[in-house]
Amino acid sequence: MQKFDFLVIESDQMRADSVLSALHFLGYRPQHGAACDVVDESTHAWRGVYVGGVSDVAAAECQLALLGAAAAHVPMLLASDSAWVERFSAASSSFATRMASVKFPLRYGQVVEAMRSVYGRLHGSQGNKLRFVGNSASMTRVNALIRQVAPFDSSVLVLGESGTGKEMVARAIHDSSPRRDKPFVAINCGAIPAELLESELFGHEKGAFTGAISARKGRFEMAEGGTLFLDEIGDMSLPMQVKLLRVLQERVYERVGGNRTQRCDVRIIAATHRNLEQSIAHDQFREDLYYRLSVFPLELPSLRERLDDLPVLVTEFNQRLAGRGLSVVRFSAGAMHALRDYAWPGNVRELSNLVERMAILFPHGEVRASDLPEKYRGHQAGEEMRGAALLALMEDHVSAAEGGTCATAADMLGLLPEDGLDLKDHLADIEVGLIRQALDATGGVVAHAAKLLRMQRTTLVEKLRKYGLQNSLAA
Repeated sequence: MQKFDFLVIESDQMRADSVLSALHFLGYRPQHGAACDVVDESTHAWRGVYVGGVSDVAAAECQLALLGAAAAHVPMLLASDSAWVERFSAASSSFATRMASVKFPLRYGQVVEAMRSVYGRLHGSQGNKLRFVGNSASMTRVNALIRQVAPFDSSVLVLGESGTGKEMVARAIHDSSPRRDKPFVAINCGAIPAELLESELFGHEKGAFTGAISARKGRFEMAEGGTLFLDEIGDMSLPMQVKLLRVLQERVYERVGGNRTQRCDVRIIAATHRNLEQSIAHDQFREDLYYRLSVFPLELPSLRERLDDLPVLVTEFNQRLAGRGLSVVRFSAGAMHALRDYAWPGNVRELSNLVERMAILFPHGEVRASDLPEKYRGHQAGEEMRGAALLALMEDHVSAAEGGTCATAADMLGLLPEDGLDLKDHLADIEVGLIRQALDATGGVVAHAAKLLRMQRTTLVEKLRKYGLQNSLAA
């Protein structure tokens, strides 16, 4: 039986399809309307409701009733032109404080911000970390696993390369769990000297060691009732692993220099970029601690394994930069191809840094492959340069076009790369480069650029629309 978690009430089928597509993209399982049957709430974990056009009030009321008890707490997305705006916006409405408005045409980013706004009001500033961006199969699975494990106190071991977002996974699990109102405390076990880590984790009493001029709480005590995130657990020393294992087994500890046993109620989420099974084989990690931590292992894919998510990740980072007052940056088709060819050793963190750098260097502009830092360019910058050379060739010989002896475009293209190329994208990049150069050479006058490119003006206008180059036209 299909389990749904987002109810969509919309009489306009085109709008309904747009909403359903956006919610699927965000990882929800939306249901568009329904017959007025009683829904078994044990099979429906409602996480939200969308209300748009209402042509049949009775049917809409019946569909809204499907939420059952969940109607008292789920967020609502309300179309700004819905006939029910006044009803749900009223102070007396139970949805008033957990509602966000959306406009059409609907955009993915708008839905993201609307849901963040609602979650932010419901759960504080952590609401923006409830899910990971990406619609690749691997990220869809990660989001599903987060939702599955969040309600339980099982220990989670997050595995993945540096920069893949392991701490974000831990925060997302915490923010989606019953412990969300309690502290989330993180500690990097690899960044703290082994002799100080015990004090950091369990605290110490006054005079416990030189410099301990007062008693201090440890991370376990700070996280009481909430979640403790142990990052880079694979770098923890063996003696410290023994002490941590005892706490996980007995749920008790003592401060350094103290003898009073304290009980702890924390959820443990650990993470590492290391292969712990290999570490166990080399006697660098305790096997019993590994199995205690990895009740629910969750492996994050590297960015090079989810390159289909590049466009939505760039959009997400742009939205975050806009929230900080920075400009939004756009990448040309050639630049995006170059980014897809890059190995991304720093993963998503590296991409985030690159987008911010380009937003500072090219505010409100389009970044081409040749604008990227050298290591990201690949062969795409060369393609743009060849495109520019082709246009120069055209300009030099345009007067001799009839019966002349002009060099052909093929003379400028060079050899096929050893690993081949996507011919369609390659030709599109060259075409965009030539059109840009023609517009630059003619001051953005379409008629003159079309003459330079030897095509009909209407054909060039269509290509400008196709490639999103309207901003290149003369004012």
